[in-house]
Amino acid sequence: MQGVELDDQGRREVEICAALIEPPSLIQSGPQLRALQTADILAGRYRLPVEIAPALDELDAGDWTGRSFAELEIDPAWRQWNEKRASSTPPNGESMAAVQQRIVSHISHLCRNRSGERIVLVSHAEPIRAAIMHYARIALDDFHSVEVAPASISTLIADSTGIKLDQANQKVPA
Repeated sequence: MQGVELDDQGRREVEICAALIEPPSLIQSGPQLRALQTADILAGRYRLPVEIAPALDELDAGDWTGRSFAELEIDPAWRQWNEKRASSTPPNGESMAAVQQRIVSHISHLCRNRSGERIVLVSHAEPIRAAIMHYARIALDDFHSVEVAPASISTLIADSTGIKLDQANQKVPA
């Protein structure tokens, strides 16, 4: 959703998040306003610039963008999307497989080119969930089994044996 800003609670949660993470050497953010606001809070704490990475953008919901859940509930394609994420795509939008491919490719690229660095990526629920599912080897159709809360922390570890999920959806204290 373009133009959606962090509210006061979101800002507080990001401040708490910032205190929980080790200082990074790089902060990247998707291009949406609320992701950039989140990254800016982290960047201010660690005195780093924010790199915008299109691969971290939220899922393109196509024709569903801006529609309410009440409107979508009567759409058979919406029901299909929520039952079969691996084989469904929002009308004129992006499939979960495509989201997963772009974020996993981006993470792999960073691991190859920034080996040994602590990197913070700021994204949205669907891309984060897609990455978690890839590294945890969970099928996309089991999408609803993986929770991603706002301002939560998920951690990957990359070493000579590959990239592994260390923790998923660490929620900040309220």
